[in-house]
Amino acid sequence: MPVLTPSSTGLGLGVTPIGPTWDPAHYFLGADNQGRDVMARLLYGGRTSLFIGFTAALLTCALGTVVGVVAGYAGGVVDAVISRVLDVIWAFPVYLLAICLSVVLLTDGLHLGPLTVEAGSLWLPVSIIAAIYVPYVARPLRGQVLVLRNKEYIQAAIGSGAPTVRILRREVLPNVLPTAIVFVPLMTALAMLTESALSFLSVGVQPPDASWGTIIEDGLGLLYTRPAVTIAPGLLIALTTAALNVLGDGVRDALDPGARLRGGV
Repeated sequence: MPVLTPSSTGLGLGVTPIGPTWDPAHYFLGADNQGRDVMARLLYGGRTSLFIGFTAALLTCALGTVVGVVAGYAGGVVDAVISRVLDVIWAFPVYLLAICLSVVLLTDGLHLGPLTVEAGSLWLPVSIIAAIYVPYVARPLRGQVLVLRNKEYIQAAIGSGAPTVRILRREVLPNVLPTAIVFVPLMTALAMLTESALSFLSVGVQPPDASWGTIIEDGLGLLYTRPAVTIAPGLLIALTTAALNVLGDGVRDALDPGARLRGGV
């Protein structure tokens, strides 16, 4: 099966990729401008997008939980310093901050002491996306910890001389973990959208790796002749993020049944 239609001029090399065949065995969604199977690239690109989204969401929720709990429970100067740092990150538009960090780090990679992330590694967009969304998780959890700290059982534990680590482990964390878990699918959806935007702008996933964002960028030149190359990954991104948001609502209702009742009122 010819993948690229031969040219009638010059050397006769293929120039126009095959369109959708709707044959599950051969180029179901056609080929891109380099003759690659779009369906196969969607599968591999989806694996990359899901890996980056889920891993970045886990890191964001873990860091956000630690930062929020420390700021809310410690109070005073510690809370003031952490809150101002979160405010600075929060003040930047998300995509502008992500693009700036990506452009800078794509040159030399990320070097933090013993931690080194190469410029072409998938862990670079994971690290960038995880860092920029920490305030989105830390701020709500900080507020929740501030309320918990004034509860009678927390004050009783402090008054009895219980170690801080024990109070955090047995009294504070069990109350904030359900909220952090609810954030995981929601942050996964946000991380996937951010990764797709960065990859579309060529500052996210780098070749030879592929993601849904890079496939959309590859298909821009074929938008009027082979729109499936661009539309297919766009639909998959929309469906996946919608499903993750529905999952997040379901997890919230499962962990906090009262939230559904409050929402109904």
